[in-house]
Amino acid sequence: MATTQERPAELARLARELGALEAAGLLRHRRTLSSAQGARVVVDGVPLLSFCSNDYLGLAADPVLAQALVEGVARHGVGAGASHLLTGHTLAHTELEAALARWCGLPAALLFSSGYMANLGVAGALLGRGDVMFADRLNHACLNDGALLARARLVRYAHADASSLARALERTPARRRLIATDAVFSMDGDLAPLRELLGLAERHDAWLMVDDAHGFGVLGDGRGSLAELGLDPRRCAQRVIYMGTLGKAAGVAGAFVAGAPELVDWLVQKARTSVYTTASPPALAVALAASLERIAAGQDLRARLAESIARLRVGLAALPAGRLAGSSTAIQPLIVGESVEAVRWSEALAARGLLVPAIRPPTVPVGTARLRISLSAAHGPHDIDRLVTALHEVATERAGLAAAR
Repeated sequence: MATTQERPAELARLARELGALEAAGLLRHRRTLSSAQGARVVVDGVPLLSFCSNDYLGLAADPVLAQALVEGVARHGVGAGASHLLTGHTLAHTELEAALARWCGLPAALLFSSGYMANLGVAGALLGRGDVMFADRLNHACLNDGALLARARLVRYAHADASSLARALERTPARRRLIATDAVFSMDGDLAPLRELLGLAERHDAWLMVDDAHGFGVLGDGRGSLAELGLDPRRCAQRVIYMGTLGKAAGVAGAFVAGAPELVDWLVQKARTSVYTTASPPALAVALAASLERIAAGQDLRARLAESIARLRVGLAALPAGRLAGSSTAIQPLIVGESVEAVRWSEALAARGLLVPAIRPPTVPVGTARLRISLSAAHGPHDIDRLVTALHEVATERAGLAAAR
């Protein structure tokens, strides 16, 4: 048991380490929104044009979804009141799971309260000691955490490199194997080579878990990255574990896992992050059903987003400093390099009324700190032009300061 003398020393250590984070430009601060999510927000009392959310279709404040949520509360109340395996699973949940499975073209789906919980739950249900998760080196942290909590071995392969994965599979014996990958990588915006990964999963009798947090609703006419890359879900269903989040393009909250009926039935029994937690409010499921309808009819939103991506990339093609990564998605990273420098770029943009976050290690590799520009269907051409102009100004300033050193 800690003594009263030990506790102040431990708190002093935390204070020193927080100071070290600040000195390295790695200390993070929470911002407080006092407006609805959208292209224009009020953050810490300041109106800003935001390029800082994952609300890719602009549905987070959609009035149709808001009305559906109100109606869901009137019908189902505020909370679920119990876990799914007790009395927390409602007709709204059942109907949404069926609709999500149909939309993705997979046989069955299971809701989770978040994408993080979904990935932890899948790994824990399918893997254990002696098993292996093969993970792309740039995967989201929750996939890696899933392997660690399952006590499985985590083998990381070179980013988006099917040859690297093939070598790892060939030299790693295991009882069970699960290949895990982001579909759209959250900090780079590029796509995983899912077709090649599926081939390797079939060859080595492995699961392929696809985290499509940033593709669902946007890519493949809204059906996600499998559809975008031309993969037939009927062919994939026996091998693929598909995870989509519902708080990004879908604009609400939660996540789902879709795949073979046997997989979903097993997760109902064994996914601890589903079994041992209160079900999400059924009113959210009602709002998500409305969101899915908007996604299905959302070609205009996706077209508007595509136009903004193209406009931004043309506008930033000749920046005097920084490097725009090769992304075709709504995530457009501008690589700056050092953490302190990325923070200065972000601050300079904020001074111009633009909210663009600086992303630093350990979220991204050392030396690749960046501005993560997130585009939305809620942005118009003038918004993109304003960002392009500001970035040229900041890049010119930063390049001039670097040359003067």
